[in-house]
Amino acid sequence: MNLTLFQKLKLESVMLPALAILGCCLIWYVIAGKSVTTVKTDDWGDTVKVTKRSGISADLPTPVETWTASKAYITDPFAKRGELDQGILRFTWLSLKLVAQGYFLALLIGTPIGFLLGLSKKFSMAFDPIIQILRPVSPLAWLPLGMILFSGVKVMDAGGRTTFGASDAAALFTIAICAMWPTVMNTAVGVRAVPQDYLNVAKVLKLSRTKTLWKVLVPATLPYMFTGFRLSLGIAWLVIVAVEMLTGRPGVGGFLWQQYNANSFAHIILCINVIGLVGYVLDRLMSLAESKLKTA
Repeated sequence: MNLTLFQKLKLESVMLPALAILGCCLIWYVIAGKSVTTVKTDDWGDTVKVTKRSGISADLPTPVETWTASKAYITDPFAKRGELDQGILRFTWLSLKLVAQGYFLALLIGTPIGFLLGLSKKFSMAFDPIIQILRPVSPLAWLPLGMILFSGVKVMDAGGRTTFGASDAAALFTIAICAMWPTVMNTAVGVRAVPQDYLNVAKVLKLSRTKTLWKVLVPATLPYMFTGFRLSLGIAWLVIVAVEMLTGRPGVGGFLWQQYNANSFAHIILCINVIGLVGYVLDRLMSLAESKLKTA
């Protein structure tokens, strides 16, 4: 029975990525270190076994070794054995909560700035150079500034425990300021791309500035804005790793840094894979929402 074109395409969309992943795993296995056991005779005449790792990258664990070492974090993903010893999905959830807060701040701040840049030439002339200077700054530079700016922030619960401190505020500040730039730039481009005819019709209908904004500018700019939102989300997820590594917060980034200090290479690979998979899922979800918006 011949497969239809749709079935063939669907099969290819599954098989080709699977083959690519298999190929990457094969390359990983080839360059990873392998344990080699040799039998030697010591100075006392006793036979001893000496195990050493050899290979292109001797310290890199193989895929099987990575699975064996990381199995407990994957099979019990929501376990909590300690502050920095939790299941991988629990760590991911902690990271995603902080990303969501910082991302919301990025959109809340970046969207109005983008509209101002697009609507006002004077505002754009005044602030565009500043934005272009600040935009490439690394999160590694913003975080220490955030720690200084919010050093006095301390929210405590009834038991006297700190629920929101300087490191939390600095983390949100860093995520927001790094993630907002794509939203700012894409929103500004979208506003400038609104056809003049739309604005002329709004003037003929004597729409107020508020109605012109919500009835004309926002709908026309929304596709550009959504592209900015999608890029901002990706950057927010990238920044969270650096923020958690520097502050020692529990999360995927904090766990990665802890395992690096412990020389646990298998867990480092686990974190890298989880970071990539979560970033991919977030991007696909935003892409799906964007496509639904365009067809609406």
